[in-house]
Amino acid sequence: MEVIAARRTFLCDIGFWADRTALHEAASHGRALQLTQLIENGASVNIVTVDNITPLHEACIQARPNCARLLLEAGAQVDVRTIHGSTPLCNACASGSLECAKLLLDYGAKVNPSLTALTASPLHEACIQGNVQVVRLMIDSGAQLEAYDVHFGLPLHIACAKGRVDCVRELLNAGANVNSVTFHETALHHAARLNKVDMIELLVEFGANVYASDNRGRKPVDYTTPASPSYTCLRFYESNPLSLQQLCRITVRKTLGTRASKAIEQLTISHRIHSYLQYRDLPASLE
Repeated sequence: MEVIAARRTFLCDIGFWADRTALHEAASHGRALQLTQLIENGASVNIVTVDNITPLHEACIQARPNCARLLLEAGAQVDVRTIHGSTPLCNACASGSLECAKLLLDYGAKVNPSLTALTASPLHEACIQGNVQVVRLMIDSGAQLEAYDVHFGLPLHIACAKGRVDCVRELLNAGANVNSVTFHETALHHAARLNKVDMIELLVEFGANVYASDNRGRKPVDYTTPASPSYTCLRFYESNPLSLQQLCRITVRKTLGTRASKAIEQLTISHRIHSYLQYRDLPASLE
């Protein structure tokens, strides 16, 4: 994904500069009737504040899909960016609004806008917020799983750092690299630091390397408290390698990459093997 410096949208692209307007207020508070009247009276739907925030940004930040629809129908620019680089889709994902996100995509919003030094991708925002439905929508819409943000790193890492187990599962099932490194750490380091046994087990099932060291030479287990459930779990995996069956599943999915789930669905194999390859038979602790 291309990384560019954050910049304001050109003046000719989105209208004219202004302070926060009645249109912004109506969109933010979900006042659809007032918004309609303002639009009918000639208010510019692309008017911006000094921070380059449009009424559409406001509607998405506050999860107001009805207002977002009115603005888009009236010609609001779907991918306009704030001075920090956020698009309305970024805001919709940050607010956890599935309706707003779907609406914006229907109007052509970019699921992979170029990253700036001041903003994260829609998928990053969805992982931070923790709405697994929005995360799934972004993935299904083609979000890049390895998109790198200068503050958060990869989506998998921020999902782990925030303790979003369901989002982590979605990313892994979609083909995210479980052993990717961000700022010298793996996703398993984050899970260990949070002492989340269910996340640790999930990552290891997908092939996380329990011996991976960060730039301080510390393994995931070194970030746990001795005798804690997380410590016991990681020590167990260090002493008991995965079975050949598990390693075969990991190899198959790693070979297929992001195509794994769809490719496995098309295989003519037994239901039991099919379910196993798709991680539908998880350990009891994850059910």
